[in-house]
Amino acid sequence: MKIRSAGPGDIQIILDLIRDLAIYEKEEAQAQATFDQIDSALFGSDPTAYCELVEESDGAIVGFALWFKNFSTWTGTPGIYLEDLFIQPDHRGKGYGKALLIHLARKCVENGWQRFQWWVLDWNEPSINFYKSLGAVPMDEWTTFRVSGEALTRLAALPF
Repeated sequence: MKIRSAGPGDIQIILDLIRDLAIYEKEEAQAQATFDQIDSALFGSDPTAYCELVEESDGAIVGFALWFKNFSTWTGTPGIYLEDLFIQPDHRGKGYGKALLIHLARKCVENGWQRFQWWVLDWNEPSINFYKSLGAVPMDEWTTFRVSGEALTRLAALPF
C-alpha cells in the first residue's frame, strides 16, 4: 500500500469514493458533486482542496482523504481540516485509515501547522473510538452551525 496525492486522472474514482461514503453515512442523495466541480476544486488554477489516495500494490484505489487548509487566529497558523476519510469496507482493518491520518499529521508537523481537525457523525462509534485511540479529542463544548440552501440565500440578501 502507498499513499499518493490524487491527480487529474483520478477524478472519477474520487467521485465513486465520495458516493460510497455517502451510502455508508446513509446520505446518498446528498452526494451531488460533479466531475467538473471536483476537477476545479482539486486541480484548477487556484485549488481549494487536496486529496490523498490509498493505492494497493495492484494499483487499486481503496480509500481517500479529502482535506483543505483552515486557519487558527489563536495559533496564527494554518492547519488541516479533514473533510472526508473513507476506506472501502472490504479493505478496512489493514491500517489504511490510520496511515492516512498519520500522513496528514506529518504534513501539519512538517509545515509548522498547529491543528488537524475533522467532524465525525455522533452515531459512528467505531470511528469515534478509533480516533480517540490515536489521541484525538472530541470538541464537545462546540456546536457546529451551518447556513445553506434557502437560508443562505436569505442571509446573503439582508442589508448591513
